[in-house]
Order: sequence, then C-alpha cells, then structure tokens
Amino acid sequence: MFKLILSFVFIFIFNYNLQAQKCNCAENLKWVKKIVEENDAGFQYALDQKGLDAYQAHNAKIEQKLSGIKSNLDCTKLLSEWLQFIRKGHLSINRIDGKDVDSLISEANVTTKNNHPTMDISEEKFKNYLAIKKEQNLEGIWDSPPYQVAIKKYSEGYKGIIVGSTADNWMVGDVKFTLNNELSEGTYYLRDKSQEKISSTLAVGKNIFQLGNYLYTRKYPILENTPLEADFARSYSTAKPYLQRINAKTILLRIPSFNGRQKQTIDSLIAANKPQLKKTENLIIDIRNNGGGSDGSYAEIIPFLYTNPIRTVGVTFYSTKLNNQRMLDFCEKYEEYGIDPRDLPFYKAAYDSLSNHLGQFVNVRPNQKMISIDSSYTTLPYPKQVGIIINGGNGSTAEQFLLEAKQSKKVKLFGTTTAGVLDISNMYFVESPCKEYRLGYSLSKSYRIPEMSIDNKGVQPDYYIDKSIPDHEWVDYVRKVLEDSK
Repeated sequence: MFKLILSFVFIFIFNYNLQAQKCNCAENLKWVKKIVEENDAGFQYALDQKGLDAYQAHNAKIEQKLSGIKSNLDCTKLLSEWLQFIRKGHLSINRIDGKDVDSLISEANVTTKNNHPTMDISEEKFKNYLAIKKEQNLEGIWDSPPYQVAIKKYSEGYKGIIVGSTADNWMVGDVKFTLNNELSEGTYYLRDKSQEKISSTLAVGKNIFQLGNYLYTRKYPILENTPLEADFARSYSTAKPYLQRINAKTILLRIPSFNGRQKQTIDSLIAANKPQLKKTENLIIDIRNNGGGSDGSYAEIIPFLYTNPIRTVGVTFYSTKLNNQRMLDFCEKYEEYGIDPRDLPFYKAAYDSLSNHLGQFVNVRPNQKMISIDSSYTTLPYPKQVGIIINGGNGSTAEQFLLEAKQSKKVKLFGTTTAGVLDISNMYFVESPCKEYRLGYSLSKSYRIPEMSIDNKGVQPDYYIDKSIPDHEWVDYVRKVLEDSK
C-alpha cells in the first residue's frame, strides 16, 4: 500500500521559463529567490521565525557580494548562502555541468595565488624516514585524486605537502592543507589555491582519513587495522547495506542509506537473514551518515522493532502551479518513478485537490487524519533489544525512521544528535532558465510544527557517545551496553 509522509524525496526536472535569459549570477540569484519565495513550503515559516527585517538584511548582504563573483564556484557558494537563511536542509543548488566543484573552478585557466606556502620535500627521503619509524601515526603518503600528498608532522601541527599532482597549477612542495596538533581545525587550499577552513577530521581506521569534505587514502606505509578498525572502515566506505554476526548474542545491521534504489537490497537482506534475526537476542542497527531517502526502504525493518502501535504525524502540501505539476508527472511517467499503477487515481485526485486550492496548504489525503496509527504488526520475541547508532549525518528519512523506531520498548538510540532536517520536506528539483543550475526545494510541511519540530534540533540519543570513545569503537560500546543489560 502506498505510504505518503513527509520524508519521501521525489525528483522531477522542470524547465521553469522566465523572461530573463541572462546567464550571469545576478539573474540566477533572482531566479532562485523567485522559485523559493513563491513555491517553497517552508519559506513563510522561516520568515515568521526570523522576521522580515532579518530577511531584507540578508538579501542586502547577498546583493553586495555579487560584484565579487568571479567564477562558477563563487556563484554557487553565494546562491547556497542565500538558501541557508531559509533552512539548512531540504534546499540545494548545484550546477548541472558539475562546474561548481573544486576540480573545475571556472572556464578560465586556474591561476596560482601569490605567496602560496611551500615546503622542501623529497618523496624518497620521506619514505625512508617513514620506513624506520618505530611508531606510525598520520604521517605518510596519501592519495586524493588529482593530488598525492605527504602528510608530515611539525611542531605546530601537520602539513599536507604535494608530492604529485595532475592539476597543472600544483607543484611538488606546495602545501595542500595544514592541521593543528589536535587535528580539530586547519586550512585547506582549493584548486585555485583559495583557502577553506577545516573544522572536522575523522580517521577511518589507519588507512582512510576524512579531512572536512575531502577523503584521503594512505598509500605508504599501509598499516594493519585492528579488527574494530577494519569493521569501521568497511561500514564507512560501503554503499550497500550488510548484516554481520558479532557473536552468538548480537547481530549488526549496517544501513548507509535509505535511498529508494536500496529498498530491494535491504528487503532481500532482511528476508535472507530473517531466521537469524528471529532467534538472536540483540540487534544493532548502524545508520551513521545515512542522509535519508524513501520511507519504504526501512519498511521491512519495522517488524523486528515493533512492540506497540506506531503513531506517525502526516504532512500538508503547498499548492502552486509549479508544485502541482509533479502529481501529473507521476501519472504520466509512473513506470519511470516506480509508482504502482493502482495508485494513479490517488495522484490524479491529489492534483485536482491541490489545483482547487492554489496558494494554500492541502492535505492530499482528506479521509486521513493528521495522525496515523499503525498496529498491524505482532511483537516478536527476538530480538529482545535493539540499539540504533546515530550521528549528525542522519537527516530526512533517517530521522523519520528514528521517530517511528524509538516508540518501541525494545529500542534505544546511541550516538549524537541528528542533523534536524525533516519538518519541511518532499524535495522537488527544477532547472534554471539557462539550464545552468538545478535547484531543490520542498513541497510539504509537517503537522508537528511548531509543538514537536525536528528541524534545527535533531533527534536526541538515549545514550550519548562522547568524544572519548573513538568512532571505530561505537559498535562495540553499544554491544557491551546491550549484552550487559539485565
């Protein structure tokens, strides 16, 4: 049966025609503002929360920055900065040609910045130094195409120094990044050698290092991970869900994404391991950095968590001509969107209802109350306890999953607070008039607002895992808590 609640993400590409066809950043900003102001389900809510004066001041600040735009990346960052005032999640802006990323800054040749820091280094000598070190640490030769860097320790911290690059403006000896001794902050130099602040790092075992938004893989020396580090490296790098038996009492289920394309894989994984799940005392579900997807992707997990009726708060859709077109597109291209033909009458009726209430929020299921209660499951004797591992990388559908799961008497949440991007959702994607940008905004608003809002707050864990426990030890920490429980 089709289930429509706030965290479904549907993608539809629509060429929204405006008279202005100039492809400069000022016109793209004007287009983004028009789409969001007229169509986004959370725009007025943000305005009510922050005030008109704050919004006007934000607009003035952004307008002042337009004169300093010199590249595609600059423009994309400015458009993203404008969107951040509205909310931090379920809003996005990206160039369709991909030329807003570090590897392609602009159409012009990238020029080297003056006074860029450099360090004398010999890769051969550095490798000899590494080979005789008694204790290995972050120092080593690391790869993050198109760069290969030597990470070397100095008194003030670490430096990543280029020892090889296919980027024509980067030479051996150029400093790619710096980090303090605590690895908590530093400076990263982008392709054009402009600076970006680093505010987070993560060691994934001994051979993978996450540096802000950039991932580095150790090339020399390759170090042997402990079993816990190896398990974490696997869970961090996998794109597919998997199930792993930890011991006779505990099973680990790793779900890196609830993307709709993963539903079949998740369902098959659950089906194949159902006998194990039904006779094992403890289940750990690791959803760290799972940013969401489709609610249907976690449907087969719910029976193993269920103990009492699950209450779900519904959503209401903002009706505009642009927004409502999505319902017709579902009817016309239902196979492309994977929609059951039996649900087509619902979409046609939803379109008619929305079209009759332009400019209003509409419950597209008028016969359904704002709260739905699901008591269709039977409580299973096993697993007896379920620990779900969460962090700040969880949002959208992942948070919806947690709101349902935490109603179970079996379930406890472990980790850190989630991202808090759920209340305004159902993303819709449109192309700019010149087909340079793809803008994602939202169509629906949760009935939870304002009494039980999740946006900018997140879902709190029952067991906070503090920084004294390394990331690779989180699963083992949860295992110990569950197995020691009486």
